[in-house]
Amino acid sequence: MKCKQIYMEFSRLSEYGKSFALLLARLVVAYGFYEPAQMKWKDIGEVAQWFGSLGIPFPTLNAYIAATTEVAGVILLTLGLLTRFISLPLIVVMIVAIVTVHLPHGFSAGENGFEIPLYYMLFLLLFVTHGAGKLSLDRFIFGEKN
Repeated sequence: MKCKQIYMEFSRLSEYGKSFALLLARLVVAYGFYEPAQMKWKDIGEVAQWFGSLGIPFPTLNAYIAATTEVAGVILLTLGLLTRFISLPLIVVMIVAIVTVHLPHGFSAGENGFEIPLYYMLFLLLFVTHGAGKLSLDRFIFGEKN
């Protein structure tokens, strides 16, 4: 019985760190999208050609969509603004990356596998289900209670 009480108290106290943990996770994920977004915008034509070589339909359009989604993701995740909303198209970007680039290499990140995009997807899913946390513009503007 004592173990249960200790665990329940620990659980109650750990709730105080939820918003800080969500803030850190948002910032890390946003930073992870920053360099790929910059690389895409640096030479969008080359990205479109690469997308075409991967068999992605409408490669130029999809290069612009992916680059814009990633830039929007960096900004919105950093601010904690429209967090649940932007996480969905970012999940789609990760699914496309896994299917077109990483899946043939297996799971391991060291082998260019799908491990890292999968982790991004899981974090983004947490943002969809838990929101941005108290330390966000979502909380300030929309009053989200998390």
